[in-house]
Amino acid sequence: MSRVQAPIIPVVGDWIRANPGTISLGQGIVHYPPPPSIETYIKAFWDDPLAHQYGPVEGLDPLREAIAQKVTAENGVDISGREIAVTAGSNMGFLNMLLAISDPGDEIILPRPFYFNQEMAVRIANCEPIFVDTDSQGHLDLDAIKEALTEKTRAVVTVSPNNPTGVVYREDDLRSVNALCKSRGVYHISDEAYEYFLYDGDQHFSPASIPGSEDHTISLYSLSKAYGFASWRIGYAVMPQDLFGALRKVQDTNVICATAISQYAAVGALKEGAPYCQQFVGDMAKVREQGVKALKTLGERVKPLASTGAFYFFVELPGFSGDDLALIRTLIEEHKVAVIPGSAFGITDRCAFRASFGALKTETAIEGLGRLISGLDQLI
Repeated sequence: MSRVQAPIIPVVGDWIRANPGTISLGQGIVHYPPPPSIETYIKAFWDDPLAHQYGPVEGLDPLREAIAQKVTAENGVDISGREIAVTAGSNMGFLNMLLAISDPGDEIILPRPFYFNQEMAVRIANCEPIFVDTDSQGHLDLDAIKEALTEKTRAVVTVSPNNPTGVVYREDDLRSVNALCKSRGVYHISDEAYEYFLYDGDQHFSPASIPGSEDHTISLYSLSKAYGFASWRIGYAVMPQDLFGALRKVQDTNVICATAISQYAAVGALKEGAPYCQQFVGDMAKVREQGVKALKTLGERVKPLASTGAFYFFVELPGFSGDDLALIRTLIEEHKVAVIPGSAFGITDRCAFRASFGALKTETAIEGLGRLISGLDQLI
């Protein structure tokens, strides 16, 4: 555990609480609640005397069936040769799948900037994270990934739309990574938690939709973002059939089963489907557009990645040589706005930060972005 970085969100959270009135552009959550229609499913849970007992390790059958229908219809995934497991959020899904596929010392390739909880999970599983930088636009560097593969490689991870950058990886690149994994006998772990958060006409692609991908592709999804389910802790994994036994061992030990009341509610959320999320994405797009324009006012002092997904700005500060944690703390204490330092995502050779605009309603998000621009204008 001494090799695992301390989670940055609680650290920044402590600074925010110490400075009342701070607007947080930090944690990656949405501002809207779950669909009201899930109340019917929660009542059904309460009225079922058996619902208060332990449930199946892999999840309740009605939810797994709803997930199967969803990934088939929306993601183009043929579930033949695959299994579905409901997890307590996709973070747990990632860690549980790592424990199911790896031995200590195995290598897991993470494109950088990486999602910090995944890097932490790799170390917790006693594996070695192998960092491969993305290109100057935040897209996958296929040659670098190929060069990073060794006999110890167990999986290549892709997150698209990406956390922390918001970049939507190109379909051709994801196909190439998937084919490379197949040819080298390693797993392709595809994290698709932000699949509905798309802008400028961009489209999401699921690698598990590729014919012949069923033996080496692990897909991770989450209800936390799309359905306002962050605290309900429901995600799911679609995996090769031969991993199901190992996954059940891990999950039975780790959590037994995802919370039953949340699983009942999740059935109702999935019945609402993508349109529930998409009604809010339009407002997020307006905030994103204003943020892009505001960042341009700082000229060459900032270098934001051009992103068309999720709800993040990932911004480098080319001329700033100071400590990124100190910068973040100053923004909180003097300008009452919080972002997440780039070092949490593996960017340590230059100063950068991630700003999230998903957790706030439009007016507050725009106010927070205004404070951020004002603070950066003074500090850099």
